[in-house]
Amino acid sequence: MSDTPTIQYTWSIANLERHTADGVVYTAHYRVDATDGVYSSGAYGSIGLEAPAEGDPVIPYSELTPDTVIGWVKEKLGGPEKIDEIHAALEQQILEQRQPTKAAGVPWN
Repeated sequence: MSDTPTIQYTWSIANLERHTADGVVYTAHYRVDATDGVYSSGAYGSIGLEAPAEGDPVIPYSELTPDTVIGWVKEKLGGPEKIDEIHAALEQQILEQRQPTKAAGVPWN
């Protein structure tokens, strides 16, 4: 059994941009945060969303939930493969914090 803490990933929606006439969201601003309980890393992004096709159901803006919009974002990003890439990049940042491979400074006071 490993003593290395498991990394937890949290997706959230920071903001939505919408048309006021119909409430259709056209941009979602999202965050992905990763933590192992000691170290953390995060990413912020924005992604454009297409309006629903003619005849498709529209969820009223007031009824949107974080889970619904996060689902849209993940799908638009490219699905599970892209999500894995994002998580891997955040994991690398945490691994670098755990065992740094680079440093800065001068050797004198």
